[in-house]
Amino acid sequence: MSISKVTNTSQSNSNNDLLYSSLSQNMKVIKNTLGNSNDIIIREITIGKAEKNTVTSEITIGKAEKHAMVMISIDGLSDKTTISDSVIDKLIQEVEEAQNPDVETIKQYVKETCLTVGDVNEISNFSTLYNSILNGDTVILLDGVSAGIVTSTKSAKDRAITDPSTESVIRGPRESFTETLRTNTALIRRKIKSPNLWIKSRVIGEVTKTDVAVMYLNGIANDKIVAEVLARLDRINIDGILEGGYIEDFIQDSKFTIFPTVYNSERPDVIAGELLDGKIAILVDGTPFVLIVPALFTSFLHSAEDYYQHWIISSLVRILRFFGISLALVAPSLYVAITTFHQEMLPTAMLISIASQREGVPFPAVVEALMMELAFEILREAGLRMPRTIGPAVSIVGTLVIGQAAVEAGIVSAVMVIIVALTAICSFLFPAYGLSNTIRLLRFPLMILAAMLGLFGVMFGMMMIIIHLCSIRTFGVPYLSPFGPLILKDQKDALVLFPRRALLTRPRLISQKNNVRGHNFFSVKKRN
Repeated sequence: MSISKVTNTSQSNSNNDLLYSSLSQNMKVIKNTLGNSNDIIIREITIGKAEKNTVTSEITIGKAEKHAMVMISIDGLSDKTTISDSVIDKLIQEVEEAQNPDVETIKQYVKETCLTVGDVNEISNFSTLYNSILNGDTVILLDGVSAGIVTSTKSAKDRAITDPSTESVIRGPRESFTETLRTNTALIRRKIKSPNLWIKSRVIGEVTKTDVAVMYLNGIANDKIVAEVLARLDRINIDGILEGGYIEDFIQDSKFTIFPTVYNSERPDVIAGELLDGKIAILVDGTPFVLIVPALFTSFLHSAEDYYQHWIISSLVRILRFFGISLALVAPSLYVAITTFHQEMLPTAMLISIASQREGVPFPAVVEALMMELAFEILREAGLRMPRTIGPAVSIVGTLVIGQAAVEAGIVSAVMVIIVALTAICSFLFPAYGLSNTIRLLRFPLMILAAMLGLFGVMFGMMMIIIHLCSIRTFGVPYLSPFGPLILKDQKDALVLFPRRALLTRPRLISQKNNVRGHNFFSVKKRN
């Protein structure tokens, strides 16, 4: 069928974004805008008995009861089976059985009766048309109607739900988010079956048109924080959003801090737990990591598995984790400070052992520490970027070979290799990778301060870090809460974890509307 011969009528459009009533004009605009891309599927359909010209062999529309229709979709984004079975076959079968309907009747008939798919809407402008087909929907245009019909035919292709790759646990759910927004929202709704779990949608990115969803529990989340999150999202003006990190950079409070102020996780159970605390989740289409605000410093030190095992075991593991993280931050700088300025703090036997090992080392302790730390960071980055099958082997073998060779060559001492290895092992205790990067960076200025001022430099550096942490706010909530300011009720889920029956309230500075977790806790307490 030749679309150019469907009609000879030309209409003027005062608004260039509105659809024309002429099908040929609509198709001309669509093809020019999309650049005649070869993945655009245009299916032309004639409703009624068409007449064939024996000279030109073209099918034309010559009578009023015969109409032209076009279906537009994108190959790969739309489900071909749904289009064929639920749209095309149903359309042709139902419409051709009608008795000479006019074009408006056909449009209503198609919209209300023919289409058996779940979501059918009417559009009137080109912008909505482009957004619809680029999201995987199919658009139906009729000649003589300045409106189109959008039917949901999104492809079901999606990455399978697999084990979390960055937040593995021994006991707990074995599912993680995918790159599809609706799959991720469904995973959260499986955890929280409440009508108060609300979703607010946004489309961000002038070019990418990325779908962003804000999830929160109405009645538990702070309304002011919800409004602030939505306002910050609405202020984002950028051409594209490819990952949640784009959103994180725009909405965080402190622009010049290296501490992460927006928490992210790929585990639905972690996000569900944060929502129950009154926090707000931000889901971005195309990434398996969900953002959580407001984020506290303690959030990056808690693991999902802490809540799935006995509270005493979880408390001991948390204390060990806090100690290991402190050691990862200050161990190299303490070594530099003690061996350079405060040798009297060491026992005599240990001092003699360290001095004998460093006898042939040509560099000061700070240079030795910086060299080894830099070498380890390079090996770790190389292991991450290399193919998964050989990356861990290369990083481990490289570390052993370089460390042993450096000791034998007399470039570094054996104690320094032990310190760097201990620091590296402690840095792997972080449940959240974002805070691990921060600790890795802070080790270097602390080592320099230790080389300049000894233990006084280390203490000065730690004081500056703590003061900086106390000054950070994330959506109006103090970053160090519940330690600064000190909130005794919230200490039950901070450094240690109390039994579940003792966690009667939500964090006070986050959820200010409904702090009680449930009346069943009070009844349990009374029975006991």
